[in-house]
Amino acid sequence: MAGLLGGDHWHNKIYSNGWIDSAGGVLKVTEPATGEVLAGVGLANASDIDRAAERAAAAQPGWAAVVGPERAAVFRKAAMLLDENRDEIVRWLVRETGSTQLKAGFEVELSLAELWEAAALPTQPSGQVLPSASEGRHSIAYRVPLGVVGVITPWNFPLYLALRAVAPALALGNAVVLKPDEQTAVVGGVALAELFERAGLPDGVLQVMAGDAEPGQALCENPRVAMVSFTGSSEVGRMVGASAGRTLKRLSLELGGNNALIILDDADLDVASSAGAWGAFAHQGQICMAAGRHIVLESVADEYIDRIAKRAAALTVGDPNKSDVALGPLINERQAANAERIVTQTIAAGAALRAGGTRDGLFFQPTVLAGVTAAMPAFREEIFGPVAPVIVVGDEDEAIAAANDTEYGLVAAVQTGSPERGHALAQRLRTGVVHVNDQTVNVDNFSPFGGIGASGNGSRFGAPTSWDEFTQWRWVTSRAKAQGYPF
Repeated sequence: MAGLLGGDHWHNKIYSNGWIDSAGGVLKVTEPATGEVLAGVGLANASDIDRAAERAAAAQPGWAAVVGPERAAVFRKAAMLLDENRDEIVRWLVRETGSTQLKAGFEVELSLAELWEAAALPTQPSGQVLPSASEGRHSIAYRVPLGVVGVITPWNFPLYLALRAVAPALALGNAVVLKPDEQTAVVGGVALAELFERAGLPDGVLQVMAGDAEPGQALCENPRVAMVSFTGSSEVGRMVGASAGRTLKRLSLELGGNNALIILDDADLDVASSAGAWGAFAHQGQICMAAGRHIVLESVADEYIDRIAKRAAALTVGDPNKSDVALGPLINERQAANAERIVTQTIAAGAALRAGGTRDGLFFQPTVLAGVTAAMPAFREEIFGPVAPVIVVGDEDEAIAAANDTEYGLVAAVQTGSPERGHALAQRLRTGVVHVNDQTVNVDNFSPFGGIGASGNGSRFGAPTSWDEFTQWRWVTSRAKAQGYPF
């Protein structure tokens, strides 16, 4: 069998009851490292979305009626197919997203785990017997699918961030219309369509429509779509929420972060600087969980800055498709220019450049900024680039105040020699996730994940929350014999 993305049947197409031409035209997908055109895919517009939602709505009842064990088998098969084709998917992740080999392999592992977790959902208990206030009445409540779920995904982890919504939504009996980001339309869209089709998902249950803002807005406003799951920037998330709210859809928002890594004075600074470097520089800092603010107690600040600056200077930057580098390119010129602006303005405001600070096109050197204060752009903004701003504070209270001084609330981490001290600080942090003696970039498929404030509307992803997220309760009562009432 050809590889998952072998052949040309999907080229220049959208996936809607098979591969078809789109009304929106053709989108060229390019490699960030070289600018080379990798493939053409169909570019969806609003009319494509409307037809896809109609087809998904027609297919969903039949899929929901499939018994749980048969639905589960589709996800086990999909996981086996992904495992068999992992080398091909890693290559696409490297070339289409600028991922390093390490990051690409990690994303495939996360995606495999997501499929296996989804395979377990259809055979779990879906309801409960309730007490009844009326004699002779049988009362039950059970979970039912929402119907059609719209999923809008970003470019930084395109395969995993699609599967973490698509897989549980499908497993629980919904149909899905997926709109991947146009920059990663192959591995974030085409790959999922091919994977589930070969795994035996019935026709029409999954529709894949790559595109920009127009199809995204159409998905939010379409009355056949019962829910929208959006992962992306806080700015766009606000617009998605406003659009989806007009049709009273259920809404799941996983948005940006400006995450704090707190270094206490009893921390192992070699380990802490390693955690800080990974949290700030992994995947070029293009992760919503990236350590965007390194908040360090004054007594250990100089040593921490020295250590993380040395780690930054030792990291290699280049084309991950050609050599084994630590950092690849940023996704596009707009993102690289924005990171450069934040660094330049922060230095102009008085911060000290301790490592990096330059770029060659999309290749940005890992950067350490010392002396950052709350008034500077590197403190206030989500950078989404390989930059570690260091903020020096006098004590724990100042550390907590600095960490909470943001509209975001995704994740935080604390480095300390005392787990008890770390847990005490965790209780005071306004985030959806806290890690003690770890770095900020952590995710488990079986743990609730999400943020508050400008980071989203709660811990919405992870196997324990999938039933809450992608189904709704139905209460049903019955009597052996109909009962009359006073009038």
